[in-house]
Amino acid sequence: MKKSGASQDKSASENISKRIAELGDWRGKTLGRMRKLIKEADPDVVEEWKWVKATKPGTPVWSHEGIICTGESYKAVVKLTFAKGAFLEDPARLFNSSLEGNLRRAIDIPEGKEVDASAFKALVREAIALNGAGKSKPKTKAPAKKAKPAKKTKSAKKAKS
Repeated sequence: MKKSGASQDKSASENISKRIAELGDWRGKTLGRMRKLIKEADPDVVEEWKWVKATKPGTPVWSHEGIICTGESYKAVVKLTFAKGAFLEDPARLFNSSLEGNLRRAIDIPEGKEVDASAFKALVREAIALNGAGKSKPKTKAPAKKAKPAKKTKSAKKAKS
């Protein structure tokens, strides 16, 4: 994956900081705390600002050799969606949203809820390791098909007789 340039990283980081400040309530504090934990788990994390639309200002994204997670804020929750969450071990059962999907998993954090910092950082590190392995999901090889013998053409049959 191509890394963003330093100026783009700075711009993305500034957009994330601006978003946290704009929220100005428990959601801003929560998103700020989760951002801090992500950076503690991976000091080399790349902050990105993606999916800007006329109806939506954009989404904070944290990446390392691929997307680790996104951070969105809604009225009732701050949502951290892990791009390959379905393939991550989650012994602390942090994932509590988007559990039916084949790829993503999310952590919804309502007001007043604290996420276990060490379990969250372990999840971030695991996502980075999965990205580094270069696979989105485990692949199983299909059994090799046996080659069918070639059919004899009419001319080959006549030549044989």
